Amino acid sequence: MNSLNNKLAVILTSGGMDSSTILAIAANLGLKIAAIHFDYKQRNRIKEHEAFIELSKFYNAQYTFVSKLYTLGEIGGSALTDYSIDIPKEIPIENSRIPSTYVPFRNGIMLSIAAAWAEIIKAKSIFIGVVEEDSSGYPDCSEKFIISMGQCINLGRKPESAVNLIAPIIHLKKSQIVKIGESLDLPYEKTWSCYRSGDIHCGECPACRLRKRAFRDAKVPDPTSYLVE
Repeated sequence: MNSLNNKLAVILTSGGMDSSTILAIAANLGLKIAAIHFDYKQRNRIKEHEAFIELSKFYNAQYTFVSKLYTLGEIGGSALTDYSIDIPKEIPIENSRIPSTYVPFRNGIMLSIAAAWAEIIKAKSIFIGVVEEDSSGYPDCSEKFIISMGQCINLGRKPESAVNLIAPIIHLKKSQIVKIGESLDLPYEKTWSCYRSGDIHCGECPACRLRKRAFRDAKVPDPTSYLVE
């Protein structure tokens, strides 16, 4: 990735721990940041957007873009967009089921939008913070999916605007991601992991439980008060 220095990179930025680590990695590489955020009528949209704004400012993003993908919310089928579906408490990766919080083809749709924007602003890379083995059990976080999307993106654009799709933390455990963020002085207090919106993280949803476990295993204190046991 060192060859990408001083080039513009589109960073998919939800405001959560993983995508914020990607921002920190890109900034540490000396890349110019183009941060893209998605509003798809998810439950935590307000808090995620707040985190996106704060992190974009912190990392001096040259470009920012909020894409409104309300169709995902209208399609439904996910506990993140359909309030009639309860958010589970268990960590889904541990029971080998695709969880109810999975949003159908979300990463594919978001990467397509990011790829279109990258072509317009002449970005040379797209960073996404998917995690395959130690995340939420979503099929669109797999390495096979990311490789295939990267190929499709370049097949469907101008040859001179070829772009690299990069998922630098895809094989890491959450605790390893925390350690990387700490080493890069990532402001964890600006991030939002919870599937719900509120004044503080709920501490009970799968995203909160994964974050709590990650910081505990990494032996790194999290500034978010609910994680103090």
